[in-house]
Amino acid sequence: MSDANRSRHGSSIGQPVTRRDGMQKVTGQARFAADNNPAGLLYAALATSKIALGRVAFLDVAAARAHPGVVEVMVQENRPALAQHPDDKSVPFSFKMDLLQDDRVRYAGQPIAVVIAETLEAATEGAALLAPRYEAEPVEVTLDAAGAYVPETVGVGAPAEMRHGDVEAGLGSAAFRIEATYETPLQFHNAMEPHAVVAAWDGDALSLDMPTQGLALTQMRLASLFGIRMQDIHIRTPFIGGGFGSKLLSGPQVLGILAARLVGRPVKLVLTRAQMYGPVSHRSPTRQTLRMGAAADGGLTAIHHHLRTATSRFDDFLEPSGGVSHSLYAAPAIATTTEAVRLDTGTPGFMRAPGEASGSIALESAMDEMAAACGMDPLEFRLRNYAEVEPVSGKPFSSKALRECYTEGAARFGWAGRPLEPRQMRDEDGMLVGWGLGTATFPAMMFQGEARAVLRRDGTGVMESGTHEMGQGAWTAFAQIAADSLGLSLDQLEFRAGNSDLPNAGIAGGSAHTATAGSAIHSAGGQAIERLTELAVADPRSPLFGAGNVGVVARDGRLVRRDDDSRSESYSDILGRAGLDMVEGRGSAAADPAVAERYAMHAHGAVFAEVKVDPDLGQIRVTRLVGAFAAGRIINPRLVRSQYYGGMIWGLSFALQERAAIDPRTGRVMNADLAEYHVPVNADVPSVEAILVAEEDPYVNALGVKGVGEIGITGTAGAIANAVWHATGVRVRHFPIALEDITGALEA
Repeated sequence: MSDANRSRHGSSIGQPVTRRDGMQKVTGQARFAADNNPAGLLYAALATSKIALGRVAFLDVAAARAHPGVVEVMVQENRPALAQHPDDKSVPFSFKMDLLQDDRVRYAGQPIAVVIAETLEAATEGAALLAPRYEAEPVEVTLDAAGAYVPETVGVGAPAEMRHGDVEAGLGSAAFRIEATYETPLQFHNAMEPHAVVAAWDGDALSLDMPTQGLALTQMRLASLFGIRMQDIHIRTPFIGGGFGSKLLSGPQVLGILAARLVGRPVKLVLTRAQMYGPVSHRSPTRQTLRMGAAADGGLTAIHHHLRTATSRFDDFLEPSGGVSHSLYAAPAIATTTEAVRLDTGTPGFMRAPGEASGSIALESAMDEMAAACGMDPLEFRLRNYAEVEPVSGKPFSSKALRECYTEGAARFGWAGRPLEPRQMRDEDGMLVGWGLGTATFPAMMFQGEARAVLRRDGTGVMESGTHEMGQGAWTAFAQIAADSLGLSLDQLEFRAGNSDLPNAGIAGGSAHTATAGSAIHSAGGQAIERLTELAVADPRSPLFGAGNVGVVARDGRLVRRDDDSRSESYSDILGRAGLDMVEGRGSAAADPAVAERYAMHAHGAVFAEVKVDPDLGQIRVTRLVGAFAAGRIINPRLVRSQYYGGMIWGLSFALQERAAIDPRTGRVMNADLAEYHVPVNADVPSVEAILVAEEDPYVNALGVKGVGEIGITGTAGAIANAVWHATGVRVRHFPIALEDITGALEA
C-alpha cells in the first residue's frame, strides 16, 4: 500500500477530497485582502530608499501634495504617534520595523514616505515627485564583511554551537576524508500575492483585511504598537496567496494602518513586486564548510558542519543551516558551529524550510562527495550511515520510515540501473544524463491552538478556528478533521476560519498548522460528542440509556453503542428530547514537553532526480523528480501530494535558478522582478512524482500527523546538484548552478 493511512469506511480523513475553495479560486470569486474596497477608500503608495545606508536629507513633500488627487503625504514629521517603539520585539516572532521613526536608512528598499491619494495612479505619481536626496554612507553587503562574531543563538533560540563526540579524533582516524565549502545565495520572497492591507479606523477600533500567517500574533503586535486592546482589532484574512514565513506582520502593512489613522479614511496599501525585495524579510546567504571522515567500510567517523551567515546591522535572525546535520546520519562525532556578519540589508527571516533548505543542499552534496571518496553508491552509503536514533541527542525517533522511503523511491525511479562513475549515461540526442539522490527531513513541530465545535438540532455541525489558508488546501483538510471528530459527513459541516474573532488557531508556519489547529479541532469535536453522549446515556427514553460503561461512537450524525450497532440515536433526536438547540465543545492543543523530551520527531523522505546536460552548451534540464515521503497520518493525499510537488519545485529553483543579485557598491538588488529573479515555470518541471509512504506515529500529536509543506525542498536541491555531478563529472559547490559553471569545466 503506497498511499499511507487509507481511511476507514465512512471517514473523511484519508480521502483525496478536492479543495473546498477550489472553484472560488479558479473562477476568480475568492476575495483576497486587496480585493476589498470599503466606502471612502483611499490608496497608498510607498516611496522607498535607493540607498542602503545613510539618511534622507530631503523630500519634496510640497510637490507630492500638490499633485492632483493626492490627499496627504505621511513622513516622519506627521506620522501618527505609536505607543511602542517600532524596534521593540516584546511579541514573539517579531522583528524591528521601519515606520518612519527617523530619517535613517538601514537598507535599500526601506520605506521613507507614504503618499495617500484618491487613486492608485495619483499615489504612485505623487511618490515619484518626492525626488529624495540622500547622504549616503559606504555599505557592506557580502559574506566577506569584516567583524565576524559568534552569535548566542541561531534561528529561534537554537545554540550556535553543538558538539557530540570528538570530531578531530574522528577525522584523524578516518580512512577517507573530504572538506568542501558550499555557498547559497540571497533569496527573496515572491509569493503570488504581495503584502497588502486595507485598514479602517473607528475611534480606537481597527478593522483590517490583510494576509497574515498568525491572526492572534498580529493582533498582539498591533495592540502593543498602537496602545489599544487586542479585542478592538478585527482582522479578516480569508485567503492568502502564499506566505512561506514572510506574512506574520510586515512594516509596510503597519504603514498602511498608520496612513488610515492619519487621514481618517480607509486606506489600501499593496506592495509592488519590486518592493518585496527589502522590507518583508528574505533568506540570507550562507557559506558552509563540511568536513567528513569515513572508515574503510564507509561508516562515518565524524561530521563538522561550519556555517557563516549574515543578519542585518540592526536586528538578529540567523539562518540555522547547521541544524540539519544533528538528526540525519549516524556518526560518533558531530559538531555544528556558526559565525555571523552584520550587513546593510533588511533583516533575514523565516523562508520556507529556514535552515533546513540551505543546510541540506550542503549536507547532501557533501554526503555524495563522501560516497564517491569511499567508492560507494550514494544510496548504499546513506543506508550504511542510517541513524536508528537521533545522532546528537541519542533520542529514539517517535517514528521513522526513511528506509521505506529509500526503497520505494529507488524502485520507482529505477536507481538500480545507475552507474557508479559520472558521465557514463547519454540519451538518444547525445545529452549527458545524471541521477542524484537527496535525503529529505523536517522537524515535526507544533504550536498552541484552539477551536470551538457546535452540534445543532438539525443534525448539522459548525467548527470554528482562526486558521489560515495559504493556498495549500488547509481549510479542506481542517474540515475533514472536523467532520470526523463530529461524526458527520463533509456536506453536513460548516467550517468557519480566517477571522480574528474566532478561536486562536496559532501560527501557520513551521509545517505545524495541521498538527496544531487540527489537533485543537479534533479535541473540540470530541468534547461536543462527549456532551451529547452525556445527554443520551442519562436519558431513560434513549436507546443509549446506560451505555456509559461500554461507550458509544459517533458516525453519520448518530451515536451508536460500541457493542451493539442496532442501538443508536440521531443527534437531532437527542437534542430535541433535551429541549436544546445545540451542544458546544471547546478544544485546545499544544506540544507535550514530556514527549519532546523523550522523542526526536521528524518527517523524512528521499528525492531522486534525473538531469540532462547539453555537453556543448552546458544547459541543464531536470527531466524527472521522484520523491518518497513519510509524514505520519495523511489527512488528504491529494493535498499532500500537491505540497510535496511545490516543495520539490522550490528545490529545483534553489538548485538551478533562484538568486538575488545585489550591487556591492550600493546595496541595491539588481533583479527585483520576476523577469530577472528566476523561479521555475511549467516547462522547467516536466515530470514530478510523490510517493506517500505509510507511517504511524503514536507520539507526535493526537492526530499522528507531521508537516508536509517544507520537507520537499530539503531533499530536492541536493538531489539535483548531485545529479549534475553524475551527468558531467563537474562538482559545483555554489548555488544556483549556472550554465557557465558547467561549460568551462566541460571544455577543460
